[in-house]
Amino acid sequence: MKKSLLILLAVFSLFGLQASAQAEIKFDRTSINLGTFDENDVQTCVFEFTNTGDQPLVIQQAFSSCGCTVPTYTDTPIKPGERGKITVTYNGKGKFAGSFKKPITVRSNAKTSMVRVYIEGLMRGSKK
Repeated sequence: MKKSLLILLAVFSLFGLQASAQAEIKFDRTSINLGTFDENDVQTCVFEFTNTGDQPLVIQQAFSSCGCTVPTYTDTPIKPGERGKITVTYNGKGKFAGSFKKPITVRSNAKTSMVRVYIEGLMRGSKK
């Protein structure tokens, strides 16, 4: 009886340990300031991150709130300890000049499944 109880406890412990194993995403920085630029200048920046968990990290989606901000991302699984990146392109042509702050939402299989990073800057209007 005691032996079967010990075996059962060991099996449940193993399942509990596997259930807690997860990917974790840690960004080097969560906000990038693009500075001041003209409306006709397309801006690009890169958010780098590390999988600090113990399972492969998969970015499922990265999106912004408008079409002027376009993210692309590492689409292969990132092993524990390895790095990935999200490249963001901002094209403000035809948009209102002035300061802006745009969120990019990143969804993944990480422990915190949804994270936001931000780009910001000051866009000057074109001189016509």
